[in-house]
Amino acid sequence: MARVTVEDCIEEVPNRFELVMLVSQRARKIGAGSPLTVDRDNDKNTVVALREIAAETVKPDDMEEELIRSHQRILFADDEDDNPEIDLMDGEAEWSTMSSSDDSKDGEGENEKTPSLEGLAGLTE
Repeated sequence: MARVTVEDCIEEVPNRFELVMLVSQRARKIGAGSPLTVDRDNDKNTVVALREIAAETVKPDDMEEELIRSHQRILFADDEDDNPEIDLMDGEAEWSTMSSSDDSKDGEGENEKTPSLEGLAGLTE
């Protein structure tokens, strides 16, 4: 295949947005050392990923599952553990400690009304 176009891949993945997501996921995998299913021919990872999809050497369903798994935050272990491992985002641990310390003020603020956005910005009240 001399030149790969999006039209070559649309038959396999009809949604262009999904095609871009799958190709970028596959290109990252290739960059991380995943084995190629077509000859490289001095092409970049993105072009190789497009060629793999067009040649039907990789399954879009499998790539979609890998893409979903790579964006999940809760990772379930194979053992029967009731506590799933949660991957926290940057700053999320600090946010949870701040909100839990605000809730433990011995009943203070239960009767107060929730401040409005204008109040928080200092525009009123």
